[in-house]
Amino acid sequence: MNDPIYTLEQRQQAFGQLKDVKSELAERGWFPATSGNLSVRVGEFTPDRFAFAVTSSGRDKSKHTAEDYLIVDGGGRPIEPTKLKPSAETLIHCEIYRLTGCGAVFHVHTVFNNIVSELYAEAGSVPFQGVELIKAFNIWEEDARIEVPILPNYADIAKIAGLVEDRLNLKIPGIVLRNHGIYAWGANVFEAKRHLEAFEFLFEYAYRWKALNL
Repeated sequence: MNDPIYTLEQRQQAFGQLKDVKSELAERGWFPATSGNLSVRVGEFTPDRFAFAVTSSGRDKSKHTAEDYLIVDGGGRPIEPTKLKPSAETLIHCEIYRLTGCGAVFHVHTVFNNIVSELYAEAGSVPFQGVELIKAFNIWEEDARIEVPILPNYADIAKIAGLVEDRLNLKIPGIVLRNHGIYAWGANVFEAKRHLEAFEFLFEYAYRWKALNL
């Protein structure tokens, strides 16, 4: 990048936001075995030029160190000199930012989102209808129905990232990787966390409902 598109103040603010949300989600057990990743966009945005702060790879997210975050560009490449590596799935974050212009993307692995993604994998999406927490996505229709897209989970992250554009629904701020986890996003950290919490409630609801009706 030639001209900087973010300030030092914006960088530090993004790191602080990531620290706060990382602490909260780690306490819920949503980052088992160093899994999951979080990012917050920093500075100016156009679909072909943007930057974001992202968690570094392989870190214990229940701990805090000076090496927890770094800044990458729209292609997932570190902008500043660093020995740190961005999370393995940074390319998926890149696609979500490029397509939505959102302000934050959160990815967690939970038992419920994994099981539900497997239950509905063949259908290609997880359906929900008439559940109150759908309103968290600013969908207010009575008895509203949504479908959360499910993507296949390949070892090649670039292959997954290449599928995002065709499956992402701008009205539904989340996608699930099969037997992997949810990516939720929002205009800012507060909204992204709200969406993530709503998805996790819905996944647990779907699992328990399915179990009750077997």
